[in-house]
Order: sequence, then C-alpha cells, then structure tokens
Amino acid sequence: MKMPNNIDTKLFAPCGMNCLVCYVHLKDKKPCPGCLNNDENKPERCKTCKIKNCAHEKGLIYCYECLDFPCKQIKNLEKSYSNRYNTSLIENSIKVQKDGICLFLTNEQEKWICKNCSGVISLHDSECSNCKTKY
Repeated sequence: MKMPNNIDTKLFAPCGMNCLVCYVHLKDKKPCPGCLNNDENKPERCKTCKIKNCAHEKGLIYCYECLDFPCKQIKNLEKSYSNRYNTSLIENSIKVQKDGICLFLTNEQEKWICKNCSGVISLHDSECSNCKTKY
C-alpha cells in the first residue's frame, strides 16, 4: 500500500494506535478498515476490543477524552506496545489532544513512509507493505 496523501482521521484508534500502520490494515486481501470504522474484515480481537468498546459505551471517540485516562487497560496496552514496538500509545493520544489529529497524522506520514517506494511501513513487523523492505 502506498502512503496516502492524507490519513483518514478514522484510522486513529481510541487507544492511540495509528491503524494505518497496523499489519491487519495493510493486508492485501480484506484489509481491516480501522478501529473507528465498521467491523467488516476485522479480526475478532478487534471487534471485541475492550478499550474500543469502553470508549464507545461512554460516548467517547478517544480514550484521552475520559477522566480515567490512562486507565489500567490503556496502561497494559502501553506496556506491550512500548516493549514490543517502541511506540507509546499514551504519547500519541496526548499529542492528538494537545496539537490536533491533523498535525499528528501529518507527522505519522513522515514517520511511517518507506524511503524506497513511498509505501506504508508496518508498525508490527517493521516492513514496507508495498516493496517489503525491512526497517
């Protein structure tokens, strides 16, 4: 997948994940539409995500809008993403809250674009979804 000119704001998940760089969204066949879109082609774990569903039940779009942010569920996910992928979902959320989603997603485009082919680099496997270059 080539990096789009603009990242759809619905690809910023309630937890602070940029769904554009998720390996499930980057699949060639039946890509996931992202956490804030419909459940078609989503893995079961994403359909039943406690974090996404909690935000929805509270009438929130993003977890950072909650008075309990960061809650235990976010902190657990944060620990996993920090250790496995060197990414802070809490920092992502704070940046969006402070600077707005458009600036955050513009910066994400620069961070996750393949230098060889302008494809999208997957956060989860550090590989360009287009040319398969490893990062």
